[in-house]
Amino acid sequence: MQRTLFVVVAVLAIAIAAVLFVFLRPKPTAGPTDAAAGARFVIGNPEAKVTVVDFSNYLCSHCRDHANEVFPLIKRDYIDTGKIRYVFRDFPFGGQENVIRAGEAAACAADNNLYVEYHEALFRAQMQWAGLSGDALDNYFADLAGQIGIAPATFLQCLKSGSKRAGVLADQKLATDLGLTGTPSFIVNGEKYTGQRPYDSWREILDKALAGQPSSDQGGSSSPAKP
Repeated sequence: MQRTLFVVVAVLAIAIAAVLFVFLRPKPTAGPTDAAAGARFVIGNPEAKVTVVDFSNYLCSHCRDHANEVFPLIKRDYIDTGKIRYVFRDFPFGGQENVIRAGEAAACAADNNLYVEYHEALFRAQMQWAGLSGDALDNYFADLAGQIGIAPATFLQCLKSGSKRAGVLADQKLATDLGLTGTPSFIVNGEKYTGQRPYDSWREILDKALAGQPSSDQGGSSSPAKP
């Protein structure tokens, strides 16, 4: 009788432990599923059926070509017409403190509603600031802000505060979590595309996405992410 009671109690204890394990164990952290979630810089129709997420590096030549030559056409034909929503993300590589600082500078420009203008200015002036660091870099970025109508002193105060760094690093981590390996990288309604490509290719990708069709052309010219 005692033996039977012991077995029953043991079985109940095991069952209770199993139930507690299921309900009290730490929940696994879900990986990122939406590359646009929580984005800081978004333009275009918020109700658009197509979202493009652009992961760029301010010292990447292919990113520069996309920003200067292709993006204006995408903006004209797809963003300004309300067809797509466009999201900008920073993707500095390891050890690129000046690129992180450029991302901070762009975020300061966003406080003045001039993110896109400053984003493009950073790429146009890429070779002028690429070798700078410290105060010289900050002063250059402030001067660049002055060229597009932002008071350099106010801009420099924002930059020196360090308040924008966390957002740049969060974008960098997201790019890594998404498995991106180079710049520019794009995610169009969940489909990954790596590399700079001509506008005709973009037009095909976006038209297919608007029609609900996946594109098979996912490769282009890109700069690999450095460890």
